[in-house]
Amino acid sequence: MIYKVRIILDAKEDIFRDIEIDASNSMEEFHNSISQSFGFLGNEMASFYTCDEEWKQDEEIALFDVSENGFAVRLMNENFLEDVLTKKTPKLIYVYDFLNMWTFFVELADIVENEPGISYPNVLFSFGELPENPPEKNFEADPNFDLNDTLDNYEDLDFDENWN
Repeated sequence: MIYKVRIILDAKEDIFRDIEIDASNSMEEFHNSISQSFGFLGNEMASFYTCDEEWKQDEEIALFDVSENGFAVRLMNENFLEDVLTKKTPKLIYVYDFLNMWTFFVELADIVENEPGISYPNVLFSFGELPENPPEKNFEADPNFDLNDTLDNYEDLDFDENWN
């Protein structure tokens, strides 16, 4: 099966790419397709995030395992597009280059049969040019987060207060 996917840069201007890709490709191959279609070199860290219908971020699927806490990390090369992006879960968030935070909304548009003579992945449509710098992010504070409460209850945090 072939997935038709739209990848939209999180920006005020319309900048997106429509890609056809084999559903059996790994998430790493999908990452490579996205980064190439937007003109990135592909040499920066990146992650996909599962999300709900309102684009609320959930589980990370990372390019590399850089965790130090021993928790299992889902990796792009071990996960396949057809297992992550489905009709029931048609949206993902893709972040490229964690220093610059290029953020994209990924949405499954259609599932079609493989057409003979077409090589996949295939950029169907490209609209807009990537700006020199990533769009500004407006990170809003969680209104339920109380920094004073956190600092007052530091014994709940996972560190040794007598570390030196």
